[in-house]
Amino acid sequence: MTSDVPDAIAPLRDFVIAMTRLVERETREASIIDEARPLLAALVRDDGWLPEAFARPHPEHYQQYLLHADPLERFSVVSFVWGPGQRTPVHDHTVWGLIGMLRGAEMCTRWDVVDGRFRALGAPARLEPGEVDVVSPTLGDVHQVANAFDERASISIHVYGANIGAVARHVFDAAGAPRDFVSGYSSHLAPNLWDRSAATRRRLAPHGR
Repeated sequence: MTSDVPDAIAPLRDFVIAMTRLVERETREASIIDEARPLLAALVRDDGWLPEAFARPHPEHYQQYLLHADPLERFSVVSFVWGPGQRTPVHDHTVWGLIGMLRGAEMCTRWDVVDGRFRALGAPARLEPGEVDVVSPTLGDVHQVANAFDERASISIHVYGANIGAVARHVFDAAGAPRDFVSGYSSHLAPNLWDRSAATRRRLAPHGR
């Protein structure tokens, strides 16, 4: 993006292009995570690209806005918007995932079975803007996430190795008993990454067209 061609969504478009190229040439989970992590870190370094429609909290529960789904469902990009004090249940993903903090902060608690008991693995870890966390069935897939703030919203950008809103997943009770769930998405709309008409008109204007 150049200063004389306004194109606020360009960072997300560039990220989607880079991720598409990555999953086209790489299928190994570890390699995808290693290469995608700095791409997501670069995306969340600046929060000016996220459209307001995909940054709105809900007063009763967190929001999951689809920003992009790969046509072959090899990955999806989601904006998670946390209202003050909101949190998830303990849940899994069943696919690899990257979480990049855009605004505010999150608290993440990992869970697993230890010595036959389902329990939290230490104290919650705080994720600050610009930082990226990882989940996957091979690296640790069960966690609980909460907005670190009780008085304002937080936003994180998630990338998953599937169309995450359609994946059969699980939430867990205090004893570790699973219950099936499918998260879906909070909106039927997604941002238009591909309308470059304004930028094209801007470039053509000095030539009198």
